[in-house]
Amino acid sequence: MLKFVKNYMETIDGVATYPMISLLIFFVFFAILFWWVFTASKEHITEVSRIPLEEEDTNQNNQTL
Repeated sequence: MLKFVKNYMETIDGVATYPMISLLIFFVFFAILFWWVFTASKEHITEVSRIPLEEEDTNQNNQTL
């Protein structure tokens, strides 16, 4: 099976560029994510971090009614 895949991959023109494109997409995504984390406002981070607690409080209030 592995021999078949190796031989098949060798017949594709430019097959070496696909891993490089994948690595580039991976790097760009995490570079943008890293930039966003350090530039996001503290108020936004605090607001988003409270979302799970607010949903839990809402569910508890609905159950008691």
